[in-house]
Amino acid sequence: MRTIGNILWFVLAGLWLAIGYAVAGLLAFVLIVTIPFGIASFRLAAYVIWPFGRTTTWRRSAGIWSAIGNVVWVIFFGWWLALGHLVTGLLLMVTIIGIPFGVACWKMIPLSLTPLGREIVPISAVDRDPYGLPT
Repeated sequence: MRTIGNILWFVLAGLWLAIGYAVAGLLAFVLIVTIPFGIASFRLAAYVIWPFGRTTTWRRSAGIWSAIGNVVWVIFFGWWLALGHLVTGLLLMVTIIGIPFGVACWKMIPLSLTPLGREIVPISAVDRDPYGLPT
């Protein structure tokens, strides 16, 4: 079922949203200081293009620099990408089939605003502790 959802997502929204993240990543690579933003943007593009079956979690090792970086990210790239998710979600809500995809698109808005300090993991990894035991 996840594969079908991912294929429909790719056709309806994933490709265009991933292009937006890729453009943001390329713009971030212009300056040496913003290369970490570009890396985060490409990581999110890979997530946005095929999201079902994966989720994001906060990295415990992320420090104050991630928080400061997220503030800079929101100013330059985040609000544009969040606006893209908002508009895409609204357009997806027009059809019955698109409603769950619109909701999924809106759930990615916080991720588009604060991508630094997060990592993309399979959903199965979230339910386990560091030793691999179910929680």
